[in-house]
Amino acid sequence: MKTARVAANGVVQEAIAQNGKLHLRNGQIVDEQEVQFLPPVNPGTVFVLGLNYADHAGELSFKAPEEPLVFLKGPHTFVGHNALTYRPDSADHMHYECELAVVLGKTGKHIKRADAYDYVKGYTVANDYAIRDYLENYYRPNLRVKNRDMCTPIGPYLVDAKDISDPMNLTLKTYVNGQLTQEGHTKDMIFDIPFLIEYLSSFMTLRENDIILTGTPKGLAKVYAGDEVVTEVEQIGRLVNTIAGDKTFHRNEATTHATSHR
Repeated sequence: MKTARVAANGVVQEAIAQNGKLHLRNGQIVDEQEVQFLPPVNPGTVFVLGLNYADHAGELSFKAPEEPLVFLKGPHTFVGHNALTYRPDSADHMHYECELAVVLGKTGKHIKRADAYDYVKGYTVANDYAIRDYLENYYRPNLRVKNRDMCTPIGPYLVDAKDISDPMNLTLKTYVNGQLTQEGHTKDMIFDIPFLIEYLSSFMTLRENDIILTGTPKGLAKVYAGDEVVTEVEQIGRLVNTIAGDKTFHRNEATTHATSHR
């Protein structure tokens, strides 16, 4: 089953995708184009894996980590399918990152690897944009690179865990303006999903709607205002997003940043 959260007729509603239509909680059946997609769940704690594919670590001139490199992401970073993402005109190095997102379904701590999938509610697609101009120190990635408002599209749907027989056997692809620019496979993760659930739950409690963004493979490219970026995960879905600059958002981040230091 594929479910979504959408805004329709001024109301946020749950929807079920069936036969190319959305069946809303209020009984209406509508086309995708008639609604605004929201993140498919209200995110709890969001864990993000850095350098979880060896080929991606290599393209950034880093060694593959021996222990998961995990950081947290705030709720205002997320937008839904077909949304805009802000790229400051002053940025030179903004990259997409296609990722499999794992959504947890119940509370647990000290979860054993063998039991890890029992705690998964479902899966969705995430595009965790990075603006690498803002790297400031040895810690990767830092707050300004990965916690920017509207910089993590997610969705369109939450796919029920029972409908995915092997999440560690899925192809990931990214298209920029229709051109394939990234292709990888979840089997190439350094730390797989059961390991990550066991690892994270070893020192903190995991809860329903916590999300694990599992990292991105090699194949990054710069994106610019006006670009349409499509991230796909096999069996999970196709997430569409458009980049927009200062004019669209009535902002000039370079000027705002300089003014704030006067």
